[in-house]
Amino acid sequence: MKILMVASEAAPFAKTGGLADVVGSLPAALKALGHEVAVLLPRYAAVDLKHARRVYDSLPIWLPPTRYDATLYLIERETPFYFLDYPPLYDRPGFYGQDGVDYPDNHIRFAVLAQAALSFCRWVWRPDILHGHDWQAGLAPVFLRTVYSNDPTFLGMHSLFTIHNLGYRGLFPAAALADIGLAGTEEFRPSGLEFFGQVSYLKGGLNYADALNTVSPTYAREIQTPEYGFGLDGVLRARSQALSGILNGADYDQWNPDTDPFIAAHYSSGDLSGKRICKQDLVHAFGLPPEAMDAPLIGIVSRFTSQKGADLVAEAADALVGEGYYMVALGAGEPHYEQLFHAIAARHPSRIAVRIGYDNALAHKIEAGADLFLMPSRYEPCGLNQIYSLRYGTVPLVRATGGLDDTIEPGTGFKFWDYSGSALVGALRAARQAFADADGWRATMLAGMAKDFSWSVSAAAYARLYERLGR
Repeated sequence: MKILMVASEAAPFAKTGGLADVVGSLPAALKALGHEVAVLLPRYAAVDLKHARRVYDSLPIWLPPTRYDATLYLIERETPFYFLDYPPLYDRPGFYGQDGVDYPDNHIRFAVLAQAALSFCRWVWRPDILHGHDWQAGLAPVFLRTVYSNDPTFLGMHSLFTIHNLGYRGLFPAAALADIGLAGTEEFRPSGLEFFGQVSYLKGGLNYADALNTVSPTYAREIQTPEYGFGLDGVLRARSQALSGILNGADYDQWNPDTDPFIAAHYSSGDLSGKRICKQDLVHAFGLPPEAMDAPLIGIVSRFTSQKGADLVAEAADALVGEGYYMVALGAGEPHYEQLFHAIAARHPSRIAVRIGYDNALAHKIEAGADLFLMPSRYEPCGLNQIYSLRYGTVPLVRATGGLDDTIEPGTGFKFWDYSGSALVGALRAARQAFADADGWRATMLAGMAKDFSWSVSAAAYARLYERLGR
């Protein structure tokens, strides 16, 4: 089948989180199954077009009463990645905003992306399936089913909408409809785009796409409840027959301790000796004392936000040190949580070290050098770092929610259920006791390293979903 993916991010071109990893990896896995896949993305300032080929000089994009004429570039990888180049909207330092503030015209920027997908289908390449990812592509199925509902170009074309994180709903004032060609239409209603008086691009995708999926089976169930539904649980329950959960895959070409170019020594399940060298390198990189080598070392690579459990880490930090742990953390996020991490590092300077920011090479070093990887998320649609950790023999300690619950099981990691500091401390104590048994700990490492979460399994599930849509 022919599939056009529409997204705001794809690794390695533009990345802020797991969405980019999925859109960067899934197309190649689908191609290996015989499908033809193309990806459409904005051309941000950070995207280097040095090796790109210009394929369309003036792609017409209508959002009445305004016409946007964009240039289309192509970068060929395993599958083609097309970049929508319209500098007034996308040639900016950030993808979504700057200095912690969203761009005020994001409603236009991503409406143009969605409308460009339909222009692409008309003028460049017609797919069988239009596959939108997250709120930034939420208007693509809306336009397909409204503006183009009677256009013969699009007859028989179906749409899939993937929810990567329901917490980001693409909310804008109702007045935004006038800028995206939908003022005066019937789409501003509860069964359309209206969300408590605002416009939600995510809700548009939920209501208008032919099929919905999210990135783990447990998260697909969770988002149909008030606790995890962000006000959209009723919509999702109403569409439960169209909703499925497909676990994200891992790119083992990028995350493999046997070949990783960023780590101090390679290792595998057959020879774990290199892992201690990686731990030594990590201890040195964060300036921890030599005593950390013989104690359990926790690693964190995360956004510092309430979703990721930053408050639980701060709450449990003293107990963590009391249990004999050392910890290194890499991440950035909300200023309040960045300050919390600075504070716990200042309180325990010889036991906890923190780096604010994102450093890909250092993230790999943490995965390879840590003994445990901590993910105490309030909610987690899928998560990828716990999957990477398994492959690196770094035992995950996670809260049992979403994809964390789906991927970590007894014998490969540690889980806690209540969202509380005391529950986290209980899991830390259980892991500390297990770490004291060297043979048992090695068995846990090896059991995790044997798990296979490669994209081939996930891609097959997507292929079955596409095929059902195309019947």
